[in-house]
Amino acid sequence: MVNIVLGLLGLGLVVFFHELGHFIMARLAGVEVEEFSLGWGPKLAGFKYGNTIYRISAFPIGGFCRMKGEDSYRKAMEQGLDEFPKEPGSYFAAKPLKRIMIALAGPLMNVVFAIIVFSAVFAIGYSVQSWGNRIVLASEFSGENYPADVAGLKSGDAIVSINGDSVSSFAEIQEAFALSAGRPMELGIDRTGNRLDLRVVPSMDKESGAGKVGVYAWIDTRIDDLSPAGPARLAGLQAGDVLLSANDFDFSHSAALYDYLSRERPERVRVVYQRGESIGEAPLILVYEPDGSTDLGVLWSRITLEIKATGPVDALARGWSETVKTIGATFRGIGSLFMGVNVLRAVSGPARITWMVGQIAADGFSAGLASGITVSFNFLAVLSIGLFAMNLLPIPILDGGWIVLFIIEAVRRKAAKVKTVLRYQTIGLVAIAALFLMTTVGDILFFSGR
Repeated sequence: MVNIVLGLLGLGLVVFFHELGHFIMARLAGVEVEEFSLGWGPKLAGFKYGNTIYRISAFPIGGFCRMKGEDSYRKAMEQGLDEFPKEPGSYFAAKPLKRIMIALAGPLMNVVFAIIVFSAVFAIGYSVQSWGNRIVLASEFSGENYPADVAGLKSGDAIVSINGDSVSSFAEIQEAFALSAGRPMELGIDRTGNRLDLRVVPSMDKESGAGKVGVYAWIDTRIDDLSPAGPARLAGLQAGDVLLSANDFDFSHSAALYDYLSRERPERVRVVYQRGESIGEAPLILVYEPDGSTDLGVLWSRITLEIKATGPVDALARGWSETVKTIGATFRGIGSLFMGVNVLRAVSGPARITWMVGQIAADGFSAGLASGITVSFNFLAVLSIGLFAMNLLPIPILDGGWIVLFIIEAVRRKAAKVKTVLRYQTIGLVAIAALFLMTTVGDILFFSGR
């Protein structure tokens, strides 16, 4: 329940900033705003200042900005008019350029929100736990050929740079590949002390639309922590132990260990480990899932990256850079939906987004107040960019659809007839309804674990 509340509040904050953009630009453009609300539903409190009613509503899920003349659509239909009524100070009385600016202001405010939040996150600083930059080829276990194999990568290689930018963790590597499906990437490789330059082109994952090259993190089998009643602790293993073999099968990284266990599925495993200068053995009793996976009850040692701007200017520069990068990734993601990606899995609906916001916030706060704030707001910034991109799509009803309509009006120097707008909006309603249905089905499949 707490997760849902956190999710709704977070999503509502992003939507509120969107509506705030429309409100500010409407006032600057001379369009009267009749009502501006924080939240939806019954009015809890409010006051009138000038011609605008400012209110707080019962449900803190976003808000709304109702401009004078927005109901001209209904009036024109009821009265059988060919054009929208243009009362002084109303939305449709404004010049097309001003209406374009008002429609554009909502999405742009989402970008401003993202820049502010990303900059604040970099200014506060945060920690990321990840594996190092060494990799293991997935082809060693699947038998398939991946872009990593084509590029000439080998297990044990350390990726030290991507497109000229240095990297030190698998999290950075994974993010770079995920955002670059179909785009050549220049890799700097450290192979046993020798520097190599390779080029890889990530393929597109049809399930998610993300780029993939076919590599895992090279995870040393040094135990960092153990679950209280897991197989490893029950067998007498301790934090700091390094696992060396299982039933005489030698391995140097966790991927090889898990591959062996998945293939052979031994219930009793004799593990050889190193503890300090001594070598010991421990008997593990394992239980397997139908897919062959098993839980040893261990957390392998990771590295911790401290990410923090050097000052306000650096924080703002990083915030801007992160926003631009996220915008590019978002539009590429939208483009991938037309390239055979599984839309039901790749696109999240309101329920899944709310759950994700709440889950990420809850996980972050479980690690501490500072962690909760930075993790939550970082995700909200990404979500805000998603709202920016979605609203700029040239679909009727969305801001992008209205912008297209107003541009045509400005070029023709003539407003579209009410019936034309009605047909245009009907297309948009059908498109949005279809998208909502698709994402709802996707959310149901997600929550059912399919």
